[in-house]
Amino acid sequence: MARAAIRAALADTDDPAGRDTAELLTAELVANAVRHTPGGSRIELVVQLLPKRCQVEVHDADPEPPGALAPHAPEPEPGPWQEHGRGLLLIRALSSECGHHLTAWGKAVWFSLAVRD
Repeated sequence: MARAAIRAALADTDDPAGRDTAELLTAELVANAVRHTPGGSRIELVVQLLPKRCQVEVHDADPEPPGALAPHAPEPEPGPWQEHGRGLLLIRALSSECGHHLTAWGKAVWFSLAVRD
C-alpha cells in the first residue's frame, strides 16, 4: 500500500528514477516500522510534495530512534550473508536528507528526495 501511495503521489512528476527511488526508500521505512513496532500499533505514511522535492515520513509508536540515521552515526557494515541491515544504508545513500524526530505517540523517520516536476 505504501508503494502504491508513493506512485500515486508522484505520478505527475517527470522523473521516473525519482519515483522509483522514492518507492524503494518508502518501502524500506515502512518495513522497518512494521518490523520494529509492536503488533497492532498504528503506522502512518505522510507524503509532502514540495517544489522540486518530496518528503516522506513514516510514523510509528516506538520512540526509539533508528541509530543508523543519527547525524554522526557510524556506517553499519552488514555481512554479505546477513538478511537485514541495509535499509537505512540505502536511505542515507540515496536520499537528499534523512532523519527522525519524536512525535506525540512515538517517532517519525523521514527522507527528502529531489524530484523533477
